[in-house]
Amino acid sequence: MNKAEIIPDDVQLVEKLNDAVKKTKEEIGKIIIGQDEIIDQLLISLLSRGHCLLVGVPGLAKTLLIKTLAEVLDLKFNRIQFTPDLMPSDITGTELIEEDPVTKKRDFRFIPGPIFANVILADEINRTPPKTQAALLEAMQEHKVTIAGTTYTLSEPFFVLATQNPIEQEGTYPLPEAQLDRFMFNLWLEYPTFEEEIRIVQSTTSQYSPKLSKVISANEIIGFQDLIRKVPVAENVIEFAVKVVSKTRPGANGSLQSIKSWINWGAGPRASQYLILAAKTRAVIHGRFTPNIEDVKTAMLPVLRHRIITNFSAEAEGINSVEVIKKLLTEIE
Repeated sequence: MNKAEIIPDDVQLVEKLNDAVKKTKEEIGKIIIGQDEIIDQLLISLLSRGHCLLVGVPGLAKTLLIKTLAEVLDLKFNRIQFTPDLMPSDITGTELIEEDPVTKKRDFRFIPGPIFANVILADEINRTPPKTQAALLEAMQEHKVTIAGTTYTLSEPFFVLATQNPIEQEGTYPLPEAQLDRFMFNLWLEYPTFEEEIRIVQSTTSQYSPKLSKVISANEIIGFQDLIRKVPVAENVIEFAVKVVSKTRPGANGSLQSIKSWINWGAGPRASQYLILAAKTRAVIHGRFTPNIEDVKTAMLPVLRHRIITNFSAEAEGINSVEVIKKLLTEIE
């Protein structure tokens, strides 16, 4: 598929998206030092209508990154701090009884919860009980919440970024695999390099206070999301994505012997869908009008990392899902 085969309006939209992504990165770079790959993945997830699970130790600017992204994209942002006593209504909202001062008639009035925003930071999602986790994850999937029999539609775009601390596990409620599957990407934030940390310390201990410009509006993001869905994909690229995912399943035909010995459960069809969506988005961001196999390979780690369940044999050998994905990629190539 080449540029001449694309509708002229879509060509202009691709160019506009490329320019918007470039400016967005420049604005985020005024606040966030490093983490370029994470920023790319966040933008790909947003444009694919996906959600992200960010894992990283405290102090890596997870919250600051998400707040900065929301501000640059001119989107409404809400942060929800998950705690053991958080109730589902604390997220979705609740109904209160109000009395009319004139007629004295009482009626219910809905008070929207923090879920009613464009960008939601679910901070330390594994610190709250499953019932409250489920309330958020249902909203992620349906883009709706139901209170007392009434359904309320959430504003678009709707983008959830949940964080987890990999160190402190006492008193936590790990997300079940079925709920982890709702997240398009599982992103691990690494420590900054020595040079990056020097710049971080210099900028955060001075009077430096940059002003951010709004780059993309909510309506523009929705238009870009619609554009991604229209991007054509070659059949061999789709077949490669499905082949990769099917080989993570120990019971599937043609599964590698290492996969059979290390994995209890592999990835489901949602992983194949997300691999293609991520590949399409990455291609458009780089100014191409159809994705290739390399785009799929780039998405394999964040898409598959939380969808592969290793067994005791893998743990005994020190093998985690990341090692399995690397092994799988080597074998396929």
